[in-house]
Amino acid sequence: MTAKKAAKKSVRKYSAKASKKIGRVMKEYEAGTLKSGKGGVSGKVKSREQAIAIGISEARAEGDKVPKKRSAR
Repeated sequence: MTAKKAAKKSVRKYSAKASKKIGRVMKEYEAGTLKSGKGGVSGKVKSREQAIAIGISEARAEGDKVPKKRSAR
């Protein structure tokens, strides 16, 4: 291994706490109990992408390390 590769550290995008939260939300999604909207009013989540977005937003609200939101292009 070269000196440059040995010196470079891996940088985590998500904290371990955020990963656990996303994992919990994904289990809810797979069980069919994950609901969207305030208080679950909008009904069941049907897409995997939306479930991940819900997990990320919950982690962000708790202050866990999560990348910034993408800006609209």
